[in-house]
Amino acid sequence: MTRWLIFVGRVALGFMFVYAAYTKLQLPWISFAATIQSYKLPLPDQAVMFAARTLPWFELALGVLLLIGVQLRWLATAASLLLLVFFAVLVRSFALGMNIDCGCFGPGDQLTWKTLLRDGLLLLVSIAVTVGAFLTRRKAGDVPAMTREPQPAEGRTE
Repeated sequence: MTRWLIFVGRVALGFMFVYAAYTKLQLPWISFAATIQSYKLPLPDQAVMFAARTLPWFELALGVLLLIGVQLRWLATAASLLLLVFFAVLVRSFALGMNIDCGCFGPGDQLTWKTLLRDGLLLLVSIAVTVGAFLTRRKAGDVPAMTREPQPAEGRTE
């Protein structure tokens, strides 16, 4: 059951990151840079431009790799850290009363309490997938007892 929930969470996060990247990549990067600047973070212009150009591609790569399921422990950790940063910036902006477009899934996504709820739930799913990936890691060759072929008893030859 735990592995199934991790799988569902991993796939949901993967599709979410791919979709978020897709919506951002449909527009010129300068539009996303303007969205980032609307948060009024203490970042130099070069950092805003770098984030606007690279973040959608990072989200796309992260989403595709989550869908594939390779190196899940580290990918889920990266997703959780990224979503934690996003969530912290959203909470800060909401607390400051900023009436801005969050930019999470392209233009037109206003920052409201619903945005915080949605992104908070995504963060919780990501953390659950991360914890689950670390807890359910199996060593190579470690197969559940019910699926193993019978082994001869030690010291007994047939």
